[in-house]
Amino acid sequence: MSEDDQAGVPEPGASHSAEAPSLAHLKSATIREPGLDDRGSVFFAAIEMTRMPMILTDPRQPDNPIVFANRAFQDLTGYTQAELIGRNCRFLQGPETSRETVAELRQAVEERRAIATEILNYKRDGSPFWNGIFIGPVFDAAGEIVYFFASQLDVTRRRVSEQAFRQAQKMEAIGQLTAGLAHDFNNLLQVVSGNLELARNAVTSERAQRQLANAAGAAERGAKLTKQLLSFARKARLEPRSLNLNALVLAFAEVAESTLGSTVSVRLDLTPRLPAVTIDRTNLEMALLNVLINARDAMPAGGTVTISTASVHLNGNGRARGLPPGDYVALRVRDEGEGMPPHVAERATEPFFSTKGPGKGTGLGLAMAHGFVQQSRGRLEIESRPSGGTTITMLFPAGPGAAAAEEPVERKAVLRRGDETVLVVEDSDDVRALAREYLESLGYQVLAARDGEEALDILERETRIDLLFSDIVMPGGVNGLILADRAQRMRPDLPVLLTTGYNEDLVAEGPATPTMDVLGKPYRKAELADRIRAALDRGARPMPAPGEPHHG
Repeated sequence: MSEDDQAGVPEPGASHSAEAPSLAHLKSATIREPGLDDRGSVFFAAIEMTRMPMILTDPRQPDNPIVFANRAFQDLTGYTQAELIGRNCRFLQGPETSRETVAELRQAVEERRAIATEILNYKRDGSPFWNGIFIGPVFDAAGEIVYFFASQLDVTRRRVSEQAFRQAQKMEAIGQLTAGLAHDFNNLLQVVSGNLELARNAVTSERAQRQLANAAGAAERGAKLTKQLLSFARKARLEPRSLNLNALVLAFAEVAESTLGSTVSVRLDLTPRLPAVTIDRTNLEMALLNVLINARDAMPAGGTVTISTASVHLNGNGRARGLPPGDYVALRVRDEGEGMPPHVAERATEPFFSTKGPGKGTGLGLAMAHGFVQQSRGRLEIESRPSGGTTITMLFPAGPGAAAAEEPVERKAVLRRGDETVLVVEDSDDVRALAREYLESLGYQVLAARDGEEALDILERETRIDLLFSDIVMPGGVNGLILADRAQRMRPDLPVLLTTGYNEDLVAEGPATPTMDVLGKPYRKAELADRIRAALDRGARPMPAPGEPHHG
């Protein structure tokens, strides 16, 4: 073969100087003998032995069919030479092949020019692959086109890696945004729900009580929504403890049945003697509930939802699933619904992505479950196919030994009171005023500061302060963590209770024992009373130094 000039169509006898190497071979080529009958040359041998898939098509024949395909192309696609010859390349296309890319390829062929692109093709067994393809025209000595040459390259692994990287970047950006919104929203909900609680205790009218109860219910639903946002962003503060997963599912079964309705039956398939798992019970129940609601919505005509547990051991296959080798406990929810096509399943855990109609869901259910499972050092997996149902699997690291059955805990709704002095530090005026009103109604003396610097001044001049109750995220150079550390250096016996809507420094890398006492927002008066009294009764707890990892 000889190279043509940059224009694409060579002039007979044209040659290229060795002093000025041409790049025209990237666009077209010229041959003197267009036939394919003599295949005994070294060039044919090289083409057959190369690992680069290659084909030739003949645009002089109707539909531009394949007239030659080397062995590498046969290996790539799974088709034999006999199945390839005489067919147009479009048979490699499938349902997810880009129509725009196909149109670009057709236009390049019509204009007899080279093109390099990537297209999603399908092998003989139906499996998709990303094909990095270069197509260029081949001319004879008279300048007439005789073939199109196409080289291929399977670039699936690179495309998948790039897509995963972009997805991770997008999810991280969304996670940071949603976590910030949830933090600010929790401060607002603290003011709304707290003042509603105070108002309900102050009014006697039955109608006013009903209206306030409706408003309080809406605020509670808002708090649940922000919790889902934080769980998606993996910034929810977890309180993990060792749990018996079978006992939890059994206790939750009644809630599941009432939620799913009469047209959906719940079947349990629980493996006995499971190892314990160390997870946050409330978040697990919320994740399970969200998965069950999705299963119900996938079966509008009713059906059976199966909740199962099993022990899973990962060794060499752990890395492919993004988990270290070891023992895991699987919690699975399988439905008999419509299933999801691959492009929907790929996006199922994205926040606000939903195939339901308007008003039928926030699109946060699976996103919250996915975030919670990841934060618990596990993995959420989706297996689904159209008309074949869906199975959601939540994998959690197994703990040592078998899990013991849980005993129900009785809690008395009694407000715990006191007469100690509490220093309240909160940058939000409304939240600070609410905390003061809560505490004073419980009998406590209250000193208030709007930031860390003001709180340190109060600690220096006031003699009696029995407890520091501080927000974590505050403006200025002294946040709640730094304030707590400095306060305990000044007063080693001073107990500390922190509060937050969310704080990234407090997010656990995984299940661990809390190293500090933190009350999440929005909190109720009874919760505050319990935690204040418990902190005072327990006394000072050493604080980790700022910058050290904080778990909770």
